[in-house]
Amino acid sequence: MIIAPVAYRYARSLMELAQEKGVLAGVHEDMRLVATTCFGNRELIVLLNSPVVKADKKDKILDRVFAGKIGQLTATFMGILVRKGRERLLPDVAAAFSELYKVHKNIVVAQVTSAVPLNESTRIKVRALAEKQHPGKSIELVEKVDANLIGGVTIRIGDEQYDGSVSRRLADLRREFSKNPYIPSI
Repeated sequence: MIIAPVAYRYARSLMELAQEKGVLAGVHEDMRLVATTCFGNRELIVLLNSPVVKADKKDKILDRVFAGKIGQLTATFMGILVRKGRERLLPDVAAAFSELYKVHKNIVVAQVTSAVPLNESTRIKVRALAEKQHPGKSIELVEKVDANLIGGVTIRIGDEQYDGSVSRRLADLRREFSKNPYIPSI
């Protein structure tokens, strides 16, 4: 997902304010809820992007959606975004905040895609690989099941990707067999 650079500025501001107030963990949970709600609800995204709906109406709707679920600081921040006409950035700001929080807490995300759900021994091996590549950092495993892999796993840690899937091996074999090493002499 590509996040707008301005979203990082807003997220950084919220993070600094949350650190000053001593509620960083709570705001992180709030922003995770906001991101999950926004990305899981197309109608909310359409509402936030709509130029027809007035800012005060958007503010009231956001208050109702998140009433009692988020802290005061997060609610105030969302109100500021709406008043400044930046409400369409709310999902991006929430995602950017999550990324900045993970960097702040030295958390590395390891995305594991497999053909079947992982068992505990595979999780331990993946975590050990990630800890070896990123010593001194906490590892957060994000698991995804994709039957198209046929078997094996792909692991993505930051910009690095380890592909041990059967589908990748088959593609490599297909590419290798497509080369014709035999060139008849004339």
